[in-house]
Amino acid sequence: MGSIELDYAVPSSDLAEYITLFYDFSADVPMLEDVERADYAQLRFHLSPGQAVYAFPDGSTQEAPDAHVLGPTSGPRSVRVAGPVAVFGMGLTAAGWSAMIGADASTMLNRVIDAAPLFGAARLQAVADALRESPGVGPRVGICEALVRDLLHNVDPRYANFIRHVDAWLAGSPSPEMECLIAATGLSRRQIERKCNILYGAPPKVLARKYRALRAAVAMRGGEEGVADAIDRGFYDQSHMIREVKHFTGLTPRQIRADPGLLSQLTILHRSALGGVVSPLISDT
Repeated sequence: MGSIELDYAVPSSDLAEYITLFYDFSADVPMLEDVERADYAQLRFHLSPGQAVYAFPDGSTQEAPDAHVLGPTSGPRSVRVAGPVAVFGMGLTAAGWSAMIGADASTMLNRVIDAAPLFGAARLQAVADALRESPGVGPRVGICEALVRDLLHNVDPRYANFIRHVDAWLAGSPSPEMECLIAATGLSRRQIERKCNILYGAPPKVLARKYRALRAAVAMRGGEEGVADAIDRGFYDQSHMIREVKHFTGLTPRQIRADPGLLSQLTILHRSALGGVVSPLISDT
């Protein structure tokens, strides 16, 4: 197998509300086939010749343009692309999705969207050319931070406090109660569900399940917990924990500990190393 590298970079403070992390991925392999777990929405630049094909949890398969947006995902997606592979991308928070995309995230759940109609083909081509000419995560972050600042045209202050409440609710407990979010926001259950669908792509109960499962997977892979310990994260029993972890990661706890797959292994390793630097919703999942 050829060399495979993944580097993460934390966005500048003025963009931390909108971008989770920047990442620079390369794989000198004839064919890359792997699985990515449920995650935030992504904006990606495919900088190598091969075309990526994603298979989503709902069974759909979609080819990805060189510059594309991946909507939020409700489960694992597989990716297949001829190598060598070079990708530079970024995760979009709920605030980033609202400010840069603006569409109802639930309508783009588990979907690939061509970024050119959203942001302009000429603009994206210029960014892709600059990324190819500027190897290394540092210079590439600078190029994409300039792009993000240019794209933050739809910042809606009405959503800012709501997103902060939801993120705090998700981070504050392994299995957060809906009543706590209702009390924090002062909104009805229906209003919260509608806004979460628009901004996160899923209702709050599904988000809570997603992050509970991802946190358990990271803790088990990092050696911090065994299967029995992970059950205490709000699961009913071992069978429930195994089902939920597999639903959102594509892997059983046994696979996570023994053979999680290269992308999952690199993602967990590098994101966990950023604990205390970024939100626990990023570093612990």
